[in-house]
Amino acid sequence: MGGKVSIGVDPVHFGMIMLVNLGIGLITPPVGAVLFVGAAVGKVSIEATIKALLPFYLALFLVLMAVTYIPAISLWLPGLVL
Repeated sequence: MGGKVSIGVDPVHFGMIMLVNLGIGLITPPVGAVLFVGAAVGKVSIEATIKALLPFYLALFLVLMAVTYIPAISLWLPGLVL
């Protein structure tokens, strides 16, 4: 983490980027643990679950790009609190 701060990346912004990336990773095959758990709980096949999630993958990717390249999105609430 020290390397990120030394090159000027805000730790809160970096944390938000990591959270969105992890959220995408947990619902994306082949490793997506949450994807498999959700399919098992809903008693639905993995294929049907992936097809249902396809529109959300695009939305999550757009959110990731917005959070990554517009730091104000992830920093406005901490700015209000701190």
